Amino acid sequence: MSARLSIIFIWVCFIILLILGIMMVASTGLSAYVPNGGSPSQFLQKQCSFALLGLSLALAVSAINYQKIRPWVKVIWVICVILLGLCYVPHVGMEINGESRWVNLGILSFQPSEIAKIGMMITLADWYTTHREMPGTFWRGFMLPGAILFGIPLALILCEKDMGTAAALAVSGGCVMYVAGVRNWLLFTAMIVGMVLMFDMVTGSENRMERIYAWFDPQAFSQGVGRQQWIAILAFARGGVSGVGLGDGIEKFGNLPFAHTDFIFAEIGEEWGLVGTLSVLLLFTLLTIFGIMLALQIQDTFGRLLATGLVCTIFWPAALNMAVVTSLLPNSGLPLPFISYGGTNLVFTIMSIGLLTSIQRHTPTVKQTYWPDHLLKKTP
Repeated sequence: MSARLSIIFIWVCFIILLILGIMMVASTGLSAYVPNGGSPSQFLQKQCSFALLGLSLALAVSAINYQKIRPWVKVIWVICVILLGLCYVPHVGMEINGESRWVNLGILSFQPSEIAKIGMMITLADWYTTHREMPGTFWRGFMLPGAILFGIPLALILCEKDMGTAAALAVSGGCVMYVAGVRNWLLFTAMIVGMVLMFDMVTGSENRMERIYAWFDPQAFSQGVGRQQWIAILAFARGGVSGVGLGDGIEKFGNLPFAHTDFIFAEIGEEWGLVGTLSVLLLFTLLTIFGIMLALQIQDTFGRLLATGLVCTIFWPAALNMAVVTSLLPNSGLPLPFISYGGTNLVFTIMSIGLLTSIQRHTPTVKQTYWPDHLLKKTP
């Protein structure tokens, strides 16, 4: 499959997910709490505006040669760190549901971590392109890019108490480092250290430990911290195979908190049934497969590593979100890409698609080098 065909399939999967997301925000947003007496339709209106803004930026980015980013990598990294640091500034950083991951500048509010995830992938891709002969070394191949360039923004996100985003980004960064050629034992050591650190953070917080207890027995905590996951289970059960129909779900009416954001996948299960949830899973899987196929065909090191990172920043949050909603993992508060309501996440995730398109359009590709030779031979 050619790189051009891969990017076409990526856009097809992405557009279907985006349309489904708008439909589900329309269904769940009407029942969501609206602060300050606003219109119940404001979530749908804003989501459509965010989608149009994201699409406009994606098309603009796709027309620009992604190589022009490289001279600005240091500036991008510094901006990302500054924006993440604003989360800790009084009267600028906003704490919502115990997590300080929002910045309010008066005219707009946004999540710096959503901007940083692209910046962090750009930084890693540029570093390993510049030092392409040193990924196997300890300092330049692992410590400097991993602990400094990637580690500082990641630590800022983790200290915001946004463990879900931090975990997804850590795995995404690890994938880029693996593709770049970092030694496996170093990546494995980093994974162990990260797991120990997260274990310490979880056990040191009463609220996080309650989430763990609720994960083991959602029904026992169904009136407390386990309410979201327990109601989500009921929503999936009520939806069955084919669902109750778009807009006919009842769990969103005051029962399921954040039905239009973090737990929108549960409403897909209720209204679209097993068919709908498996379709969403299939679309994310296909998008990831085509994205990796695209990355494998890119000759340019920077483009190949950046494409890998961008695909991972879409796949891992989606996988973690669906795992949380189906109670395979403890509650972590991650949105479902392209589907959950939210401006910053939607705009910059769509921009990732634009960057992938730019990589495909502005770099030479190889044809089918990842297929075994015997599959390329024509049969008589």
